[in-house]
Amino acid sequence: MTERDATVRPDRRAELAAGLGRVRARIADACAAAGRDRSAVTMIAVTKTYPAGDVIALAGLGVTDVGENRDQEAAGKAAEVAAAGLRPRWHFIGQLQRNKCRSVVRYADVVHSVDSVRLAGALATAAAARDRPVEALAQVSIDGDPARGGALPGSADPDRGLGPVTGALAAAEGLRFAGLMAVAPLGWEPERAFARLAEVAAAVRADHPAATALSAGMSGDLEIAIRYGATHVRVGSALLGMRPTLG
Repeated sequence: MTERDATVRPDRRAELAAGLGRVRARIADACAAAGRDRSAVTMIAVTKTYPAGDVIALAGLGVTDVGENRDQEAAGKAAEVAAAGLRPRWHFIGQLQRNKCRSVVRYADVVHSVDSVRLAGALATAAAARDRPVEALAQVSIDGDPARGGALPGSADPDRGLGPVTGALAAAEGLRFAGLMAVAPLGWEPERAFARLAEVAAAVRADHPAATALSAGMSGDLEIAIRYGATHVRVGSALLGMRPTLG
């Protein structure tokens, strides 16, 4: 065990190593079944509610990408991991409020959840102070329900329509429009959801050829997401075990 892993119990490190091995095998098998190169899919370890020690242990096991949902937890955790001398690639994947953008851009390399023109503007303003752009993904509402979050494909809404959002991201200084993110809606079969997302992604790439990232799929449905072109899968429980209860 290295000095950086010193705060992680050996049995916990072994649990993480076993979970990581299983998830990596699932991703490799899914890529093979889909005829895709394994290197085309990045696993994001979703560590919300888990301690910084788990992130440090995962980094020691070769995990390079870490996802968080809430700024108040992520900011402190990222600082603790940096103090240990580690700098994984941090992905902010939760719903983002405009007043949190300035905090989020201090540690996040990628923001997955931009779903309005106003949020794109706030994120761009906050990112202007950085020495490198923030990669930004437009979150897509697959079922068109604005209450769930996500920009609306085919909508003319000047703030929440997917076209206006992707246009704002592509034009913003301080941001690099990288692609799309979505979550399969409740009540939808993953096959139906990710097939729909693939159609939306193809249409967006016609206008923005460099926006090739597709963040889709979690512990229970990553194979289906990979079949439909996911480049990033967000894995929590399959990697880290059952999630602790939030207080």
